[in-house]
Amino acid sequence: MARKILLVTALLVTAVHCRSENRRAVAERPEFAEPGPVEARPVILFVGTSITAGYGLGVEQAFPSLIQAAMDSVGFAFRVVNAGESGSTSAGGVRRIEWLLHQPVRVLVLELGANDGLRGQDIGAMKSNLQLIINETRMTHPDAKIVVAGMEAPPNMGVAYATEFRQVFADLARENDAMLIPFLLDGVAGIPELNQADGIHPTAQGHRVIAKNVWEVLGPLLEQLN
Repeated sequence: MARKILLVTALLVTAVHCRSENRRAVAERPEFAEPGPVEARPVILFVGTSITAGYGLGVEQAFPSLIQAAMDSVGFAFRVVNAGESGSTSAGGVRRIEWLLHQPVRVLVLELGANDGLRGQDIGAMKSNLQLIINETRMTHPDAKIVVAGMEAPPNMGVAYATEFRQVFADLARENDAMLIPFLLDGVAGIPELNQADGIHPTAQGHRVIAKNVWEVLGPLLEQLN
């Protein structure tokens, strides 16, 4: 199985998905969820921003859908729920987490904070909000595992702000015995051909790189849980 995970990691960069996969990925978003056996599968809940939502692309091209395809390819019986929301801050995540947890969540992948950084919001408040989301998840689903997606503040915020911002994600992972993706956009940020015209939101190819970054952390965890 470990060899399969490594193979999937390599293939994610160049993965091409058929239309049936795309339709299935859309159907598994919360608002399109199907009743019956599909719902019985434990959920990998991606709570995030426009990056998770796949801004500017079809949801089937966003990295959570690529993770679903990767899990299916190695026989992992989990269901991805994409709870990405454009413009969402850490405070926004707090407001909607209770509703999102009305599902059998096995793993929370927490991708929030980027918009806080873009707006120069208080870093201490951001950390408190992210901690509240983790706490609420574990209160509702005590066995849930947490994966924290690290982000970087824009350089115009200054070195001190950027350093403190970056450290929040590592601290949250350490303090909560969670897994850490050091930088979600590693290999994507600042590379024009992997980003849309706004220079912020990844292209479909950029999402494949993000999926690889996520899978390197999430894949071994799911192997243990499967």
